[in-house]
Amino acid sequence: TILGETHEEEDEILPRKDYESLDYDRCINDPYLEVLESMDNKKAQRYEAVKWVMVFAIGVCTGLVGLFVDFFVRLFTQLKFQVVQSSVEECTEKGCLAVSLLELLGFNLTFVFLASLLVLIQPVAAGSGIPEIKCYLNGVKVPGVVRLRTVVCKAMGVLFSVAGGLFVGKEGPMIHSGAVVGAGLPQFQSISLRKIQFNFPYFRSDRDKRDFVSAGAAAGVAAAFGAPIGGTLFSLEEGSSFWNQGLTWKVLFCSMAATFTLNFFRSGIQFGSWGSFQLPGLLNFGEFKCSESDKKCHLWTAVDLGFFILMGIVGGLLGATFNCLNKRLAKYRMRNVHPKPKLVRVLESLLVSLTTTVVVFVASMVLGECRQMSSTSHSGNDTLSLQGMSEDVNSSIKTFFCPNETYNDMATLFFNPQESAILQLFHQDGTFSPVTLSLFFLLYFLLSCWTYGISVPSGLFVPSLLCGAAFGRLVANLLKSYIGLDHIYSGTFALIGAAAFLGGVVRMTISLTVILIESTNEITYGLPIMITLMVAKWTGDFFNKGIYDIHVNLRGVPLLEWETEVEMDKLRASDIMEPNLTYVYPHTRIQSLVSILRTTVHHAFPVVTENRGNEREFMKGNQLISNNIKFKKSSILTRAGEQRKRSQSMKSYPSSELRNMCDEHIATEEPPEKEDLLQQMLERRYTPYPNLYPDQSPSEEWTMEERFRPLTFHGLILRSQLVTLLVRGVCYSESQSSASQPRLSHAEMSEDYPRYPDIHDLDLTLLNPRMIVDVTPYMNPSPFAVSPNTHVSQVFNLFRTMGLRHLPVVNAVGEIVGIITRHNLTHEFLQARLRQHYQTI
Repeated sequence: TILGETHEEEDEILPRKDYESLDYDRCINDPYLEVLESMDNKKAQRYEAVKWVMVFAIGVCTGLVGLFVDFFVRLFTQLKFQVVQSSVEECTEKGCLAVSLLELLGFNLTFVFLASLLVLIQPVAAGSGIPEIKCYLNGVKVPGVVRLRTVVCKAMGVLFSVAGGLFVGKEGPMIHSGAVVGAGLPQFQSISLRKIQFNFPYFRSDRDKRDFVSAGAAAGVAAAFGAPIGGTLFSLEEGSSFWNQGLTWKVLFCSMAATFTLNFFRSGIQFGSWGSFQLPGLLNFGEFKCSESDKKCHLWTAVDLGFFILMGIVGGLLGATFNCLNKRLAKYRMRNVHPKPKLVRVLESLLVSLTTTVVVFVASMVLGECRQMSSTSHSGNDTLSLQGMSEDVNSSIKTFFCPNETYNDMATLFFNPQESAILQLFHQDGTFSPVTLSLFFLLYFLLSCWTYGISVPSGLFVPSLLCGAAFGRLVANLLKSYIGLDHIYSGTFALIGAAAFLGGVVRMTISLTVILIESTNEITYGLPIMITLMVAKWTGDFFNKGIYDIHVNLRGVPLLEWETEVEMDKLRASDIMEPNLTYVYPHTRIQSLVSILRTTVHHAFPVVTENRGNEREFMKGNQLISNNIKFKKSSILTRAGEQRKRSQSMKSYPSSELRNMCDEHIATEEPPEKEDLLQQMLERRYTPYPNLYPDQSPSEEWTMEERFRPLTFHGLILRSQLVTLLVRGVCYSESQSSASQPRLSHAEMSEDYPRYPDIHDLDLTLLNPRMIVDVTPYMNPSPFAVSPNTHVSQVFNLFRTMGLRHLPVVNAVGEIVGIITRHNLTHEFLQARLRQHYQTI
């Protein structure tokens, strides 16, 4: 069917990409992390105070970004509509409507072209950004998602795409913009602007950055809808996979700061009354109330709940259909558009803009109905108005192609900003025919589905709300006209329809309920909105996932769900772990570290000793030196190539420091041997297999006992830490004690955060391959670990709730037998292992 799809179909055609995980567990039990451990009460209070200041600054900056976007969207949109409206009114009499259409096309195509160019500069700025931020907060590092260049292209691009007449919203990208502000502002440095850099020692970890990104995403929702509580719940429900109680209050404070910053400036600019706080968000639903003259009217009654449930079912079906069609479009783009030159993406955006503009113009001219205005009989002037309408709603009606005293209902919906069209559907009473609403819903549904996914910054909240509001208003008109339910308030049904359709598309529950309640400022709508959203979600989930989850899956991101299926408990940790380990010894030669780092893409390595006899010597502080490290032989060249592509620019350190540290006692070694090893390392001919026995060479015919020999586990060391130690020249010679090795503080180890040096940029001529690195002061000696017999559900809950990146599997005698990463816990991987489990039974 059009709605039902399987995971197998996705796996067959979708490209899978290796995504890097974030070091959320890095700050747990790190022995060199003396920043917090050495704090006294005053320093701890100062650290907490700085965090509150940063949270407030993030909220204010997010509000200012929303103000910037809203101001220019209004400016460009008003300019376009004023020119087009005057042209249409003039050409209606002279018969030159083709000129008006060309003028409208000129505006829209220019704006969309500029938005597409900005996406070419920063491709991750396309779309709403919510799937990317959801992945980031889940623990997956999406390249470029929180860069300064991203927020600039996002904010400028979305104002051009909205002003260009595309069926997109500016509220969704506000979430991405707020997240970028949260990630970058507390760092006091920028990759795009390298000269802007301050010596700010706080918040130099992925965990702190994740908390600020959570606050920024919540601030984006709060600024978009004027809903600070809804923003906090959105960050909790849809965004963050890892949450703590102390973060809740900071996120709410950040959301409040964003809401009141935007409210203060928008109210002051629009009404000239600074400090009046009349416009809490970019999208305001207005006040819902019945006309005083209509005694039968009620906002909603108990009888209406039955209709709301039916609307929720229909909204879930419509949302599932929308997601299915958009998914097929996304797959088509991945196969036929994205592999081609970037110009093709720009042409696709222009094609969508051209089609949308022509459809809007022709539909308003041909399909719209001219309806009679109702005049106010009690006013002492000739101003025409509609009963029960605010001044803003009344001023947004369009008389295109209609005689005097009438207006065009289709043009009123199409030739207004989307926010104004939503207000028309919410607050105009009896002014749209069922035919107009049906055609508007169908056209808007198809065009917004086609638009979401093209290479422009685009949101989905407002188009979904507008499409659903038309559906709800249609239901109200039908119930009034054909069933005779005169007590129905059309605005309530329009709101419920908007909630039903939006819930069917995005599958949000708690946060969306609160957002809609805060936007309407009507607490009595809480129950019907909640019931509608629940029914819409349950109906939609029967067929497919939410739109954001679909796009996450299309990109092959290893996103972890909230919990595993009950059936997965038939698997144990030993069934899903990776047994082919890449490990290092406590004291390892530089030649081994360089070899393993250059030929693998792992981000952490277990620190082990090979037997318990050596463990006793290690615990005494004696040296256990390895010349090389074991790793999986397959796909070495491919992995090295991937790692090379990821390499970033490395901070240059004085070469004299490296030479002075690593060239000690070189005279005691034979120069030809050193030159030979260096040459091998430079040419990558050095084979980093373990020389456990001098007379034994590695072989693919190794037995299981030889391949997986007992390894006593002592801790984990990260790739970034190892590269930093090599770059800084932290090593000692074989004739020295490990105590002579230089020690780095936490500030020095995290100085290059978030982009650490890459091993491929390391100048090997500065290193003596015979020197030894003692990794024990820098490893994590007590990471979270599980037994091989642990149920998968327990493994999953530990991994997800603690925000881990690597989970060693250690047996009862302290030997590491495997390691579990994010990829081992994805739904597809667990399903594959479960099928293998059934086959072996």
